Amino acid sequence: MVSAVENMAANTSWSALGKATDLRNRILFTLGLLIVYRLGTFIPVPGIDGVALREFMESAGQGIGGMVSMFTGGALGRMGIFALGIMPYISASIIVQLLTSMVPQLEQLKKEGEQGRKKINQYTRYGTVALATLQAYGLAVSLEAGDIAADPGLYFRMACMITLVGGTMFLMWLGEQITARGIGNGISLIIFVGIIAEVPAAIAQFFASGRSGAISPAVIVGVLVMVITTIMFVVFMERALRKIHIQYPRRQVGMKVYDGGSSHLPVKVNPAGVIPAIFASSLLLLPVTISTFSGNSTSPVMSWLLANFGPGQPLYLLFFVAMIVFFAYFYTFNVSFKPDEVAENLKSQNGFVPGIRPGKKTSEYLEYVVNRVLVLGAAYLAAVCILPEILRGQFAIPFYFGGTSVLIVVSVTMDTIQQVQSHLLAHQYEGLLEKSQLRGKGKGPRKKRSPVRR
Repeated sequence: MVSAVENMAANTSWSALGKATDLRNRILFTLGLLIVYRLGTFIPVPGIDGVALREFMESAGQGIGGMVSMFTGGALGRMGIFALGIMPYISASIIVQLLTSMVPQLEQLKKEGEQGRKKINQYTRYGTVALATLQAYGLAVSLEAGDIAADPGLYFRMACMITLVGGTMFLMWLGEQITARGIGNGISLIIFVGIIAEVPAAIAQFFASGRSGAISPAVIVGVLVMVITTIMFVVFMERALRKIHIQYPRRQVGMKVYDGGSSHLPVKVNPAGVIPAIFASSLLLLPVTISTFSGNSTSPVMSWLLANFGPGQPLYLLFFVAMIVFFAYFYTFNVSFKPDEVAENLKSQNGFVPGIRPGKKTSEYLEYVVNRVLVLGAAYLAAVCILPEILRGQFAIPFYFGGTSVLIVVSVTMDTIQQVQSHLLAHQYEGLLEKSQLRGKGKGPRKKRSPVRR
């Protein structure tokens, strides 16, 4: 039976967007900041030889260069001020979350509520500065080694590092502002816009290769079918739930006895969302980026990384799968679904799982269920991220197409639309409450005025 809330959500009209002033302002604010981000990708880092950079990216664009350029919205291909993208912030978040689960002091901070969360966020910002500085220095040295710097030397390195670190910190600030005052998750939307911005050029290049005969029509049709099938599969899996039955006992209020109700605790098949794919990709991008820009003048270690950790290579695929599975479990049990907290909340609300004792037993049962569900969720994430990589290598598609990009685009789109619908639903509730109050005032008996004393 459909609930009243679900019925109202289904009947929510997008025409109500014009009446929801707060939501409209949030959307405009988000679009404005995303436009600022896109403009920043075209502002170049000082001291770059544009001709040498274009020649290099044309040769590297089909492989690793195309991958890192797509995740930075093309800023890396143009060596813009946002060339590092938001990946240093994501890497710092990974490190801080890992340390939070291992260091007792950080774990205690996490339990202190809002103040503890602010301190952890501050540590994440410090880590972002440190990682961005290291990555910017490595990229500056690699640019010099690849003969892309117009005037190599200490001045170029310092200018490149300051520009790239400042660009990453500005992106981090943009993401936080979008999350707080806009609509959707700011960091995910920045990555989403970066990917979407590169899609038209990639599609045009793909069909141009088909017209020139470099790719057969069968491969073109197969790729289109694969993309559509992947999108449908991602949408289906992101909406898949495992419902746990929750029972509430009878309660007595005064002389009245209320029957116990029942509900369901929804557990998503993929509780971590797109985070494992983003985390795993961010760990793979740094060594690959430095190896790519270093060219043939790299050390033996960098050359080995370039040869074995390129898209489609066995070690790359194996490491990618391992990181996706690890972060799927880690992020779920440490951030998105904590069995201890859920069991404690159920106990405080007098709710229980039939046949399971409240408290520790409920926590163990929830952990058991989520572990089994995550086997399917992690396998789904790994399959979506890896299979397109394998097929792309087999059919020699001349541009970067990966399941991670599809997963990010579909997941962020669904999450943003869901948040917009939630705001519209809240606005619709406010309208109903205002109407009911006005009707109540009109139907109520009129009070007689007391005689005016003179």
